[in-house]
Amino acid sequence: MNATIHPVDERLPNSQLGILGLQHVLVMYAGAIAVPLIIGRALKLTPEQVASLISADLFCCGLVTLIQALGVTQWFGIRLPVMMGVTFAAVGPMVAMANVNSGALGAQMIFGAVIGAGIVSILIAPLVSRMLRYFPPVVTGTIIAVIGISLMRIGINWIFGNPFGPTAPNIVNPDHAKWLVDVTALAGAAGSAVPSVPKGLALVGSVPNPAYAPLANIGVAALVLISILAIAKYTKGFIGNIAVLLGIVLGGLVATAMGSMNFDKVAKADWFGLVLPFQYGMPVFDPILILTMTLVMIVVMIESTGMFLALGDMTGKAVDQAALTRGLRTDGLGTLIGGIFNTFPYTSFSQNVGLVGVTGVRSRFVCVAGGLILVLLGLLPKMAALVESLPTFVLGGAGLVMFGMVVATGIRILANVDFKDNRHNLFIVAVSVGVGMIPLIAPNFKQWMPHNLHPLIESGILLASLSAVILNMFFNGANGSLDASTQAARQSDGAH
Repeated sequence: MNATIHPVDERLPNSQLGILGLQHVLVMYAGAIAVPLIIGRALKLTPEQVASLISADLFCCGLVTLIQALGVTQWFGIRLPVMMGVTFAAVGPMVAMANVNSGALGAQMIFGAVIGAGIVSILIAPLVSRMLRYFPPVVTGTIIAVIGISLMRIGINWIFGNPFGPTAPNIVNPDHAKWLVDVTALAGAAGSAVPSVPKGLALVGSVPNPAYAPLANIGVAALVLISILAIAKYTKGFIGNIAVLLGIVLGGLVATAMGSMNFDKVAKADWFGLVLPFQYGMPVFDPILILTMTLVMIVVMIESTGMFLALGDMTGKAVDQAALTRGLRTDGLGTLIGGIFNTFPYTSFSQNVGLVGVTGVRSRFVCVAGGLILVLLGLLPKMAALVESLPTFVLGGAGLVMFGMVVATGIRILANVDFKDNRHNLFIVAVSVGVGMIPLIAPNFKQWMPHNLHPLIESGILLASLSAVILNMFFNGANGSLDASTQAARQSDGAH
């Protein structure tokens, strides 16, 4: 190696770049595909449309990674070994949007909010880096823990079935439904004395639904979970790093043997397909939804700031204000690109930052290779169709690990917070976690509030973030340090 070349800028042999880049892709793959699966199903899209979301996500992951690691002009790219992926922090608000409007209209509203937030993020990137002092570990740890708790509900529903819709715990008794149909017909007959059926009359489910929580599905989810834990315990290095992916593959094989997974959609999918912009129509730009997504992006960019500082320390490459701004501006650009190409907000994946520390390989060109692999995967519709074909109960076993690790990461960051000498930190965590649980426990709490406020308060993650920041300023002031935030970021491998 040339002594004048920094290890970050070292170009390794192509064979090594390919293998190391593939490792980065495998480490992030399960997390990267989780968000389009969650949002696609929340929008009630067809399997083909969900597969197209996965293709678009992988394509944009690769494209934004190339911009971040290679650098494009003096405005974009931090030029460090960074892999970019969709942030889990935006899942809550996007699911809330999908619950209000499903299908193509819901997708248009989500992508409009993502595009708007991306543009705003590009503009405010220089300002966000100066806000780090408002996000000390007590705030960051609380936010990450609430993100994990909020996502855990999704993983649990993947295993047992959704609490609403066709897999609801109870279904309407068929005899009761027939009686209502007969009475409705009588009420509409000429000269009938039967009163008209009240508008909106509905029967409540009272019969256990056999499609909810079947033991076979629970068994496969448990097998996936146990497999991941066993691989993590008894293997090291590369195999240990892809324990989640291997567990999902094993679960998929078992589901196929059970007849719960078929490959018809994979057979029909094309071998090659372009990722095209605006596949769901022109985006809808709602100011409230854009504001909601912008607040998410501010939190994401603050986390990215800590991540970049930690990565600079790990690689021995100083991250100055200009580099930090380029990196954060790329978060915004990636989000803008994501909205255009039918996908979601982007941030640096912290598990890949952790991988840099584990392997000791500091070359950013490894992530460039990983970005190229992701772009290629995004252009292979059969790969996306294969992922979409996985039954949700298979993903549920892995979801407990992925989302639970996010909770554990938040707890690990909070473990270094001073609770003994500063009891005010207890109030910050306690109240913020409680506020973040409101939308999960009482989702209709907002029914008498102005409708325009609903998108802002439907996400427990946003409520917890605002609570933690405001309470921290009230009790502690804006006295966070870069060192503390960097340390918190170093611990958060797996929070995205």
